[in-house]
Amino acid sequence: MAWVLLTFAAACLLVAMAARAQGNYEIQVYGAPTVEPKSTMFELHSNFTADGQKDVIDGVYPTNHQQHETLEVTTGINSWSEVGFYVFTSLQDGHGWQWVGDHIRPRVRVPDSWHWPVGVSLSTEVGYQRAVYSPDTWTWELRPIIDKSIDRWYFAVNPAFERTFHGPDVNHGWQFAPAVKVGYDFTKVVSGGVEYYGNYGEIGNFASLHNQEQQIFVVTDLNVSPKWEINIGAGIGPTATTDRWIIKGILGRHFSWTKQSQVE
Repeated sequence: MAWVLLTFAAACLLVAMAARAQGNYEIQVYGAPTVEPKSTMFELHSNFTADGQKDVIDGVYPTNHQQHETLEVTTGINSWSEVGFYVFTSLQDGHGWQWVGDHIRPRVRVPDSWHWPVGVSLSTEVGYQRAVYSPDTWTWELRPIIDKSIDRWYFAVNPAFERTFHGPDVNHGWQFAPAVKVGYDFTKVVSGGVEYYGNYGEIGNFASLHNQEQQIFVVTDLNVSPKWEINIGAGIGPTATTDRWIIKGILGRHFSWTKQSQVE
């Protein structure tokens, strides 16, 4: 199983296809577990584009030196489902700090009682972003999630599918946007790894290598407590239509609303 997942992850890292306009508001490869019932996870996603698009294109602000702050609030419904809500914001010289949009994301997973050899879940995300930040204002995403821990290794694959409801890509059909993570626990606290994000364009009509968008991040996860989520990384966009350098961070805190906390 380890070699199957590793081979698949390596293939995704090496594939070069096409992508659409990028967001960079929540840069994360999902794991299969959902938030426990009667508890909530608060996460702050902080992403800074150190070297990005410098021109206004089709009325969309340039991404260069944009600071994105995204609040994600996820609440567990039962032992196999959750609902997440996002508030996207952007801070940039000349535009100040602005609200960008909101998304909602229900998710279900395969229960532990099924004893599957890998973790499996499925999220669906629907939301709006202002046209000055994304030409496709209303979008829908379906994201299957598969993950597996083997000794010190961790593997996660998110072969996502995205659809535009309003914007230039409304007639382009479903687009394929995979994400992959390979991590290794150096200690009980410190993990390191590689994350890959891509969008290959419309299924059945992938774009050329020159027009692709993909990002590769080197990341560190600090496992200081089950209550906390800490992820730090720096990424490069190796293609012409991708922001060149991005620095990202995720800080999350899990709260239980029961008298006896399930998270120790």
